[in-house]
Amino acid sequence: MTNERPSFFMPALIGGGLAGILSAIPFVNCLCCLWIIGGAILAAYLLSKDSKVFLSAGDGAIVGALAGLIAAIVDFFVSIPFQAMSDEMARNIMEKVSEYADEMPHGWESFLEGGGFEASMAMNILGLLIAAVVFSILGALGGILGMSIFGKRFFPAQGNVTIDVPKEDSSVKDPSDR
Repeated sequence: MTNERPSFFMPALIGGGLAGILSAIPFVNCLCCLWIIGGAILAAYLLSKDSKVFLSAGDGAIVGALAGLIAAIVDFFVSIPFQAMSDEMARNIMEKVSEYADEMPHGWESFLEGGGFEASMAMNILGLLIAAVVFSILGALGGILGMSIFGKRFFPAQGNVTIDVPKEDSSVKDPSDR
């Protein structure tokens, strides 16, 4: 048995990539946090499946956090084509709300007419950074959960186990003899 640790990158790439794709698709992304935790559990499973050594919960947290980072990056790029559809859907919802509402905030009409739903590149980068932090935390939790479910547990061998018990010192008296 070798003590070589398995690579964390490939399991994290597979679990994070799948979670990032599912988190970016409209209507499926309603379960965003669940996809990140599930992708991290998948990464922990893939890591423990290929491992010949004991893996701790910390190893699960590392592979899960890495899967969360990868999921944030994949989510950022995969959601770009869906952004126009999401903006149009949000605009339609807000227009319907404004038709039925008695009073709307000042400047609401100019916001809807001016296309106020488009985000600048700086806002997109800020969203990516926030997603990277949140997805990493959720991924670490999912990795710990996955390692507790799928991690290998090693027990001492049954045959050649030696337990060293120190000899009893006669000068030390038992406190119950008083």
